[in-house]
Amino acid sequence: MDKRLNLLVFSGEYDKALAALIIANGAKEMGIDVTMFFAFWGLLVLRDPEKYNPHGKSLFQKLFTLFTPKGTEGLTLSKMNMGWVGQMMLKKMMREKNKPMLVDFLNGARKKGVKFYGCKLSQEVMGFGKDELIPEVEIIEVYEYLKDALNSDVQLFV
Repeated sequence: MDKRLNLLVFSGEYDKALAALIIANGAKEMGIDVTMFFAFWGLLVLRDPEKYNPHGKSLFQKLFTLFTPKGTEGLTLSKMNMGWVGQMMLKKMMREKNKPMLVDFLNGARKKGVKFYGCKLSQEVMGFGKDELIPEVEIIEVYEYLKDALNSDVQLFV
């Protein structure tokens, strides 16, 4: 097919990340080359819930790292989160319909060979070490993302 899709994931909210990863998985299943660039809050999607490294972080970065969700299943909904009740309801409805969870879509994209890029500026400012993200993430400058986006057939912003 020789088509390319580029997704810029700026949101760290469960439902928006779910939409981005559903699209990425679907595109890979259609034989489309997929790259995803995660900036600022989007980096929360790529955090490894098992890893935290406080070394070399400023006080604010340490606090930020401690008080933000670790891993996909800790993300809140963009609307109607209602103190996690909305997220719990969405997950329950997904399970009742035998639908995969966000972490399943992330792992599916990893297995299918979706390319994951993290924004270097975002990663440095927010204080997430490369070792705190899933291993498939490559940290790149915005210029590298733009080259990739310009060579893609479709670019989406989530």
